[in-house]
Amino acid sequence: MDEQIKRIADRLRGMRDVLGISTEEAAIACATSIAQYEQIESGTVDIPVSILHRMAQKLNLDLTTLLTGEEPHMHSYTLTRKDKGISVERQKAYKYQALAGNYLNRKGDPFVVIVEPKEDLNASFNTHPGQEFIYLLEGRLKFFIGIKEMILEPGDSIYFDAGLPHGMLSLDNKSAKFIAIIL
Repeated sequence: MDEQIKRIADRLRGMRDVLGISTEEAAIACATSIAQYEQIESGTVDIPVSILHRMAQKLNLDLTTLLTGEEPHMHSYTLTRKDKGISVERQKAYKYQALAGNYLNRKGDPFVVIVEPKEDLNASFNTHPGQEFIYLLEGRLKFFIGIKEMILEPGDSIYFDAGLPHGMLSLDNKSAKFIAIIL
């Protein structure tokens, strides 16, 4: 996991340098402080998907390029077999698997996300541009959006403005698995 974060951080820094974008501009695009953004580029801290999504937009890159260093190349369709999507394990609590990473010019980013139970019962909140759709497949999830809290059960879904602070915790000391689509 740590090596993957360092490779992603190196790609972020390299692309930002090549395009002549300052760390200040990148921090503004990511809605974070310069010090926090510099930590992200150092590869020593977790990189939230919201930051990757914002930087992909700022750099005019596909999110897959930041995650893997490879350009998507499929035009008419892409097939992702069970458990074979592009995996991103940013931290122990969350595992992401991109389901359409090879499709060029896609309108959304679908993921399978697994949220592991954690001892710390404080949710981490993030925001990012666009909208998001979540469909819970397994487990139970406490979902936070703004000041609202709700419990999601398998089969429940939520569609929301991703610019609102949102976060989640798995419940019952079990993993929760869901489909997330970022638009």
